[in-house]
Order: sequence, then structure tokens, then C-alpha cells
Amino acid sequence: MTEEEKHELFEEINELTDICNEYCPLTQSSSLVVEAVKPAVTEMIKFIVKDKNEIEKLLQFLETSDFYTAPASTKFHGDFKGGLACHTFMVIRQSLIFAQPMLSNFFTSPEAENYTVTAKDIFLCALCHDFCKTNFYEIEYRNAKDLNGNWIKKPFYKTKSESRNLGHGNESVLIMLKIMPSLIDNRPVLEAVSRHMGFSDLSESESYNYSVILQNPLVLLLQTADQTAAQWFNF
Repeated sequence: MTEEEKHELFEEINELTDICNEYCPLTQSSSLVVEAVKPAVTEMIKFIVKDKNEIEKLLQFLETSDFYTAPASTKFHGDFKGGLACHTFMVIRQSLIFAQPMLSNFFTSPEAENYTVTAKDIFLCALCHDFCKTNFYEIEYRNAKDLNGNWIKKPFYKTKSESRNLGHGNESVLIMLKIMPSLIDNRPVLEAVSRHMGFSDLSESESYNYSVILQNPLVLLLQTADQTAAQWFNF
């Protein structure tokens, strides 16, 4: 990347960070106001995605799917209504926080000449990485006792029995490409979303050349953002 491209990258990261902070649903106690996630995500999309058709299709997908009400998991991080949106926001936030120090270091490496990174790439990786979890869960009920010892029907999330999935990261890539087919040749973004789970989501054949995938700075950036959002903030 040229120095001018790097300057533009970091400038747009800073502007996205400003929007993120302005609309930030994260409270001082590190809890999230679920209802505040939507305007934060919407404003960032409108800023960084320049194609009006892609903006419209992205916003339509987020609105018509259960993105803003689905959990992020059935029993781990974000296992509550709106958990997916909260987790996604935190991954966006963590990506923006780590982007400058990680990429500044990456640009000093021999691999730097093989990659061009944009703020839009970073944002879309974070936004789309768990699209596979939309329309994926449903609520069922089991018998449980309340605090008074009375039997009640307690709701819980489970995976829909009819759900079809090409694999955690790959399913998200498929959904992302349906919304934004222009990304079909953006291999760094596709690799980052596909491989954001690291070794835990790889078949034996996929792990064969995984070290090559790790040369892609977006892969490591997204993995770091995803893990810290879940492990440090429980989102």
C-alpha cells in the first residue's frame, strides 16, 4: 500500500471510531443497551459503504432477518434476545481498536506488499462474520422450578431442526455475497469471514495450508476482535 492509501485507511478508521463512540450502546459498567445497537450499526454502514444499492440491501437484510433479536449462541456469549447484534457491535468496536496498532506493525513486514486493506474491508468483516446465525435459532420451553419451587415453562434457545449450514464461516460468506456480490473477488475479506473461528472450524484438508491464510492481516484482526468481544466482554 502507498503512504497515501495508509493515511486514508487510518483516517477512515478514526472516523468510524468516532461514529462508534457517538452512538456507542456500551455503558460505563460495560453492559450493552440492546436498543442502541441498531442506530450505531446503521450510521456506520451509511458512512463507510459508498454504493447506495449495497447500503439499501445491507439495511434491508438486517431489518428483515432476526439480526437485531437473535441470540449469538444458545448457551455461551450473547445467549439472550439481541445477543447477535450486541456481539456484532462489539466485534466491530474491537476491530477498530486493534486495527491501527496491528496494521501499523503488519505494514513493516515482508507480507505487506501483498495486501491492500481498507476501512470498509475491516468493517464488513466484523459486521458480516456471524450472519450465519440469523434465522438459525428458535425458542422452546422446558420444565424448571422458579425461586419459590413452583414448576414453570422456562424458555431457551435451540438450533432450528431444519437449519442448513455450509459451516460457520462459509455460511456467513454465502449470505454476505448474496447481499454484496461485488465482494466476490475480495479474497482477503472472504478469507477473514470464512476463517474467523481459527483452527476450531477447519476440516483436515482446510488446515493443510492454513498458515498461508494467516498471512492475511484481516484474518488475524477479525479473530482477535471476535475472541476479545466474547471472552473479555461476554458479547
